[in-house]
Amino acid sequence: MPAAAVVTIVIALVIAAALAYYLTRVVIVLRAVNDSLGKINLGVRSIAGQTAPLGELLTPVKTDLEAVADVLDGVAASLAEEQQAS
Repeated sequence: MPAAAVVTIVIALVIAAALAYYLTRVVIVLRAVNDSLGKINLGVRSIAGQTAPLGELLTPVKTDLEAVADVLDGVAASLAEEQQAS
């Protein structure tokens, strides 16, 4: 086998080994990024759940506050009548 063929085969093997090494490193980094993105995704979903609209929860509160407002209007009216009478 000529020397040029041997050198070509050796260079090809070195290039293939370098590519395999760097591709393995890329896979390791991508797995780490995937893990980080999974944690971020979990955190964002948690935040979204905790900041969901409160409409359904506030309906009973609104009803109670409207009742309190009606009672306070009545108290204010009776106080106004007492002040005018005196």
